[in-house]
Amino acid sequence: MNTALRAIKKQIYFKDEAHQEFYLEHLARCRNQDVYEQALIYCLGLSSDTRRMVDRIYDFNTNCVIPQCLSEGWITSGAARVVRLAFNLYCNDTPSTYNFEDDFEEAFKECKNYTVEEIFCCEYAPFFLEAVRLRYPEYFRSIKGVF
Repeated sequence: MNTALRAIKKQIYFKDEAHQEFYLEHLARCRNQDVYEQALIYCLGLSSDTRRMVDRIYDFNTNCVIPQCLSEGWITSGAARVVRLAFNLYCNDTPSTYNFEDDFEEAFKECKNYTVEEIFCCEYAPFFLEAVRLRYPEYFRSIKGVF
């Protein structure tokens, strides 16, 4: 394990050992290993479903998220929350209503799934905050002892 990954491992709050192992293994697959990819991989490692299906969620060759995964049969409500936050932190965006040109009602419903309440009201909330901290480290430096 390289020195940078060892340093990362010591500073991050992981859900469990499987989450940590996934993070270290899959972050190494990322091209840039920047804050965008760190937050993405951290989120995707939270759920056993998203760990198992990571290649259906994110294309490591093109560095692109695969939003269609949200409509696949394996996705659970918890996995959907994980994926939505991961996409939001990685892309700085939510799905556009233009992605649903024929069904505005469906587009509105999907966009509502990206609200803080819809994402954070679950058992992953403390880890979601850690993902936000990874994505925006410059905003978490000022409070010593808290983050």
